Amino acid sequence: MPPVSTTLDIPGSSDVPRHLAVIMDGNGRWATQRYLPRSAGHAKGVQTVRRVVETCGRRGVEYLTLFAFSSENWRRPPEEVSLLMRLFIQTLEKQVGQLADQGVRLRVIGDLKPFESRLQDLILESEQRTSRNTALHLTIAANYGGRWDILQAMRRLLQARPELAATPDSIDEALLTPYLSMAFAPEPDLFIRTGGEQRISNFLIWQLAYTELYFTEAYWPEFDAQCLDQAFEWYRTRERRFGRTSEQLLADRKPS
Repeated sequence: MPPVSTTLDIPGSSDVPRHLAVIMDGNGRWATQRYLPRSAGHAKGVQTVRRVVETCGRRGVEYLTLFAFSSENWRRPPEEVSLLMRLFIQTLEKQVGQLADQGVRLRVIGDLKPFESRLQDLILESEQRTSRNTALHLTIAANYGGRWDILQAMRRLLQARPELAATPDSIDEALLTPYLSMAFAPEPDLFIRTGGEQRISNFLIWQLAYTELYFTEAYWPEFDAQCLDQAFEWYRTRERRFGRTSEQLLADRKPS
């Protein structure tokens, strides 16, 4: 059974988010400020991914979802898009063995059809190689968009259950959720966006309904363990009510 939406069920609270979602922003600006080509920023950003994955594993995070390439990123200069695709391939070739040894399970979500066959094959091989791991569930969103996710989920639901088209009122969250890209994971507890922008940019728009949103000026290449711990400290100050009152939360915390 997939996890029930937090709009229907209230997840347990903890000092560390069970599921962390991140928009890794600022690679290009980090490089530009240092008079480096944007490619240097993206390469440095890959190192940060490795560092954050390791830190999340040590801190007890169970699910880590990273926005690597949005469906809108195809609008970037062709040479930058080509670079990002090459980096993706190189990272999978070099890092999947280490992820497997660390007990990390890798998944890639998004519309993968536009990717070249070599990259699609590497993604499939990487997912299969790590499919039995459970220490940390790492998800990479590539050519992903939240609106696309909802649309593809609805299409898949109607393909599987065509009779629902005649009774649309019978379609609810419980029916749709299994067809979303992140159906295997609980909804994110904490969202982090680096680079100073304060928007979610079409990332997990269904799943972020009750997620705590944390924005930092730090560019992704400089986001280290200390930055992550600061985000977790902020998260611990949040009162996650899910429609309840503060008084109800206090009553629930009192020993029986």
